[in-house]
Amino acid sequence: MILRDLTLRPATRAELPAVLALLADEDTVVDPASITVTEAYERAFADIEADPRNEMLVLTDGRQALGCLQITYIPGLGKGGAERALVEAVRIRADRRGGGLGKELMERAVARARARGCALVQLTSDKRRTEAHRFYASLGFARSHDGFKLPL
Repeated sequence: MILRDLTLRPATRAELPAVLALLADEDTVVDPASITVTEAYERAFADIEADPRNEMLVLTDGRQALGCLQITYIPGLGKGGAERALVEAVRIRADRRGGGLGKELMERAVARARARGCALVQLTSDKRRTEAHRFYASLGFARSHDGFKLPL
């Protein structure tokens, strides 16, 4: 596959099962037909789709979703009032890793944020995902903060 033949674009409602399959298990290929799209998923997707500061993006070869990520554009007073892009839910199909798709996905997402005028791109990654940390570092991302979560 030639990477330039790939497209990064907003996911469609019809692709929701494929996106959920990518997010379901990062180590196994999950058949999108096995995914149950609940009302909560439908509502969340509709909210993302309707929000100009959110994008659920898919990397596709024209036949199937090979990867996905969500970008949330956050306005702020830091960085001269520029937006920042928060990247989450980054996935590449388990059977397609190692061929440059992850790098392509992230580079295109960063380019999208840059074109929008964002001053920085940030992401968090589970502390146990050491391979992902090496990957993000190879793309120029630097560890700069510790993150905290409070389950509600």
